[in-house]
Amino acid sequence: MALLAGIGFGSGFEASSERVAAQFAGAWSEEDYAAMHRLLATEVRAQVPLDDFTEAYRRAGAVATAVAVEAGDASVAGDGEVSVPVTVRTRLFGAIEGELVLVVDEEERVRWAPHLVFPGLAPGDELTRRVELPPRAKILSRGGEVLADGPAEARTSPPDGIGASIAGTVTRSEDDEERQKLFARGFAEDTPVGTSGLERALQRQVEGRPGGALLAGSKVLARSSPRAAAPVRSTIDTDIQAAAVTALAGRLGGIAALDPRTGEVRALAGVAFSAPQPPGSTFKLVTTTAALDSELVKPSDEFEVVSSALIDGVPLSNANGELCGGTFTASFAHSCNSVFAPLGVEVGAERLVATAERFGWNEEPTISGAKESTLPEAGEMTSPLEIGSSAIGQGRVLATPLQMASVAQTIANDGVMEAPTLLMGGPRESRRVTSEQTARTIGRLMVGVVEYGTGTAAAIGGVKVAGKTGTAELGDTRGPDAVESDASNTDAWFTSYAPAGKPEIVVAALFVRNGAGGAVAAPAAQPVLVAGLKEK
Repeated sequence: MALLAGIGFGSGFEASSERVAAQFAGAWSEEDYAAMHRLLATEVRAQVPLDDFTEAYRRAGAVATAVAVEAGDASVAGDGEVSVPVTVRTRLFGAIEGELVLVVDEEERVRWAPHLVFPGLAPGDELTRRVELPPRAKILSRGGEVLADGPAEARTSPPDGIGASIAGTVTRSEDDEERQKLFARGFAEDTPVGTSGLERALQRQVEGRPGGALLAGSKVLARSSPRAAAPVRSTIDTDIQAAAVTALAGRLGGIAALDPRTGEVRALAGVAFSAPQPPGSTFKLVTTTAALDSELVKPSDEFEVVSSALIDGVPLSNANGELCGGTFTASFAHSCNSVFAPLGVEVGAERLVATAERFGWNEEPTISGAKESTLPEAGEMTSPLEIGSSAIGQGRVLATPLQMASVAQTIANDGVMEAPTLLMGGPRESRRVTSEQTARTIGRLMVGVVEYGTGTAAAIGGVKVAGKTGTAELGDTRGPDAVESDASNTDAWFTSYAPAGKPEIVVAALFVRNGAGGAVAAPAAQPVLVAGLKEK
C-alpha cells in the first residue's frame, strides 16, 4: 500500500509539474509576464520584482529581434525538471529552437533563474548580439534623380541638384524610444538614422536589414547576413521642388505640393511638415465643410455687411476692419470673419472638431517625422468666443502646410482624402471626409477667391485656380496690451489647386511672421502651381 501511495504521489506530482511548466511557457508565448511571475517560487518573486522580470524577457527578445514565441508539450526530464520545447521566431535570425528546462518545486512553483529568458542559455550566460550593418540605400526622386546617397555617416546630395532641400539629415538619434525600436529591429542603438526630411520619412525603406551573430555567452546560437535595400524612389518631383524652394526665397515658412488624386507628395520645402502654426482663414475650408454638411448655410444666403462680429462681448474684426458680407459666396471670397465666426458658433464645437478630425487634425501623420496638426477637443472649447475663434483658424488651432494641402486635396478629390505619402508605389489610405456635392460647392467658392477675392495674386492665365487665403494673427490686437498689427505679427497662408475643373496639382504655402496671405503666400504659391501643371 505504501508503495502504491508513493507511485500515486509521484505520478501526480509529475502531472502537476508538467501543467505548471506548460502554463509558464504558454504565458511567455502570449507575452503575459505578470502570469509568468505569479508562477515563480515565493523567494524568487521577492528577489526579482515584476518590472525587473518583465524587462529581462523584453530585453532578451529585443536582442534576438524576436517576433513570436511558440511552446510545445511539456515533459518530465527527471529530478524535478520539466522540459518544454520552445521556438523563438526572429526578424534577423530565423527560427531558433531549444529546450526550456524548468525546475518545479513541491509547491508547484517555478524556481526561476536569469538564463531562462531564452532557449540555449546556460547558467551565467548573457544573450548578446554582434551587428553587421548593410549600406544605406539611395533615395531617388520620382523621375529617378539621386536625392541622397552614400554611407549613413557621410550622406551627400548632388551639388547641382535640389536634393539638399528635401533629403534631410542622418545622425544618431537622441530619442530613447526611437533608439529602442531601432535596437529591436536588429541595429545598434547608436546607429545613425534619418532625423529630418526624406531620410527620416523613408528610414524604414532605406535602412535595409542588418546581420550579425546571436550569442549565448561565447557560443553562437545563430547568424545572418546583412541585406541592403534597393534604391528607394520617392514621390518628389524635382521641378516642383525647385519651384517651391525658389518661391520660399530663404524666408521662414513652408510649401507643400500634392497630387490631388493620389496624395503623393510632389514637394516639401522649408518647414512644410515640421512647424505647426495657426492656419488663419484657410481653416474656413473646414468650417464651411461642417456648415454645408449640416445644411446651415447655402452659397446664396445673405449676411449683413459689417466690420466685425460680437461674440461674448468681444469684437472679432474683419481684416483691417473692412466692411464685409453679402452672399455667402462673396463672404467666402473676401474671407469675412464677421460671417465665419458666428457661423462657427452655430456649427458648434462638436461638429467643428469632428469635421476637422476627419480632415486629419489630432491624428498622427502618415509621414514619419511630420508634426501633428491639432485643435482642442469639443469639450475643451469652453465658450462661444473660443468656438468662433477656432472657426476662423485662430485660438488654439494649429496646422502645417502639409495638412492644409491635404485639406485642399480632399476638396479637389470630390471629398475623398488620400493620405499623403512620400513613397512611390507605397500603400494608399483613403477615406471620405465629405460628400461630393459639398466638395464641389467649396471648389466653386475657392475659384471665386482667386478670380475676384483675396487670392487674385495666384491667378494663372487660361487656368482656373481654386484657393483660400489666410492671415493668422500671432498677437492680441485688443485692449491695453495690444500688439501693433503689422507684417511681423501675422502668418501668411494660401492653399490651392489647379485646374479647378480637373485638378492636377495641390499647393499650400505658409510664411511665418511675413504679412497677409493674399499679398505674400498667394503669389508665392502661383509659380509652384505652374510647375505642377507643366509636369502633367
